[in-house]
Amino acid sequence: MNFIDTHAHLDGEEFREDLPEVVARAREAGVSKVFLPCVNLSSIPTMEAACRAFLGYLHPMIGLQPEEVGADWQDVLGRMKPYLAPREEHPTLGGAEIIAVGEVGLDFYWTREFEREQLSAFEEQVKWAVEYRLPLMIHCRKAQNELLRILKLYRRELAGGVFHCFTGNGREALELLSLDGFVLGIGGVSTFKSSHLREDLPANVPLSRIVLETDSPYMAPVPHRGSRNESSFLVSVLRQLAESYGVSEEEVARQTNENVRRVFRIEV
Repeated sequence: MNFIDTHAHLDGEEFREDLPEVVARAREAGVSKVFLPCVNLSSIPTMEAACRAFLGYLHPMIGLQPEEVGADWQDVLGRMKPYLAPREEHPTLGGAEIIAVGEVGLDFYWTREFEREQLSAFEEQVKWAVEYRLPLMIHCRKAQNELLRILKLYRRELAGGVFHCFTGNGREALELLSLDGFVLGIGGVSTFKSSHLREDLPANVPLSRIVLETDSPYMAPVPHRGSRNESSFLVSVLRQLAESYGVSEEEVARQTNENVRRVFRIEV
């Protein structure tokens, strides 16, 4: 049984000392691929090095994470966009093709200091997704209305994507999934005792609209909660979804792999 971690920051400093061992444990657990989101300009070299070391296993994205958006967002995006160009026009990241625009979105959880800049940067990167026919990897906290307002402007042109780290309720899930081609990224929060996802997801979201993720090194699932998260822990998320939906673990793996293939247009 194989399955895919669609969102993990394995290029981060948290894995600098033992990335080969982390990847080995992920492979042993059944994780067949891991997708790496970009956060800012400084994460590009680390992603490049990781993808080169594990070519065909780690797959990169390009984007500016909303909490990293500042007054210089236009300059940052200007330096990021060339990575989306065809291979013959720009070097790939460690030999790996960019599979999505991400991690992008809006985050007004802590502050709205750069609200206008976040809105502009997000819309610009949505335009990238349209231009290059790539899916979006979307981060959203306390900004769903603003986020949907922008996405709906381009809904007929978008190639789809993932609403990463979904922790909302049934109504919010239905609002997001009203956009064709999008799925919810479900991770460790679904295993927390306090989480309502175990009830809300089966009641509102078919397995055909879900992909698996860890968001490593953050939000490790039970029974690893409090530890550094890593891709091998994804099996705990898969098991929880199987229990919640009343299906086998193999069925969750099969369906979520099919969802990855459909959204990212990548062999699984």
